Amino acid sequence: MTDDDDARKRPFLVLHDYGMGGLWWWVRARSEREIRETFAWVEVITDPDIVARRSQDEGLEEVDIDGPHMPIGLDDLRAERDAQRECEGFGALAEREVVFLRRRWDEEDDDPVVYLMELDADGRRIRQVELAEDGTAVRSGPDDWPFNPPVVDLFDPALPSQEISRSEFEKHWATARQADAGS
Repeated sequence: MTDDDDARKRPFLVLHDYGMGGLWWWVRARSEREIRETFAWVEVITDPDIVARRSQDEGLEEVDIDGPHMPIGLDDLRAERDAQRECEGFGALAEREVVFLRRRWDEEDDDPVVYLMELDADGRRIRQVELAEDGTAVRSGPDDWPFNPPVVDLFDPALPSQEISRSEFEKHWATARQADAGS
């Protein structure tokens, strides 16, 4: 690492949003992409109001991306990314404006369902279609969700095999019924 390389680093506000809350850090790095390539499941926050508000938080830890040790939480996200990096498909969907995926959800307590999702570059849902085993299809959008954290990490090497075309998504969207209000 050269002094010039360190001089190019600047602090970025980084969030790991886990749905009902989040973990925040300042990460000194050379670029937003470097942060997303180094840590799984993080966002680089660029909204000036949020950055200004979090700048006032003196308890927010600052770390160097090249540092040997990371704070609790960020250390696990780096380890997860390190394990993914050599896998085929790593980063293949990253930095796309829109991605369409088909993902199966079959949690133990729930009936199996397939989700068709239109996602933005941060991995947040734009629109979604739930396909139940009985053939029912229900569509929903941001107005139907109480919160909308990232649901995928677009660097994840498992995602390219789940990608579908826009036309497949639109076909299901057009025939699905609208989600009931409050569901």
